[in-house]
Amino acid sequence: MKLYHGTNQYFTQIELPKSQVGKDFGCGFYLSDSEEQARELAGFKTKLLGGTPTILTYEFDEKALHDGSLSYQSFDAYTREWAQFIFANRNNRTRTNIHTFDVVYGPIANDKVGVQIRNVLENNIDMDTFLERLHYMKGITFQYFFATPKAIQLLHQL
Repeated sequence: MKLYHGTNQYFTQIELPKSQVGKDFGCGFYLSDSEEQARELAGFKTKLLGGTPTILTYEFDEKALHDGSLSYQSFDAYTREWAQFIFANRNNRTRTNIHTFDVVYGPIANDKVGVQIRNVLENNIDMDTFLERLHYMKGITFQYFFATPKAIQLLHQL
């Protein structure tokens, strides 16, 4: 399968130590199977950080997700389990992921997730309301998260 990464600069080597903390699935490399989604993210990053909108394309053999060679978690919909996973990862301010998955697949959370996490922590909303508010404004969109060097090795840049 082809996967796309939207960014503000071209690179040839994925460097996991450069990934940011407090993201949906933790510190790692995020991709989409939607080129349009990657293009939107590249534009957003460029407006925020400067640079040039860039789409990097990778080939990935998805058999690795099911043959036992990778530890894999999949969230196929907005579920309570997914919301709790997002909540825990977004609250983790360290570079060490709170899980041991090589790859995670699931919906992208609403861009306003930080506000919603604060609402939960302050007991202004419960987990069900948190889940409802995390739905992405443009409809459900999915992301692939590669967390380990073992997983990154299976991405081949085109």
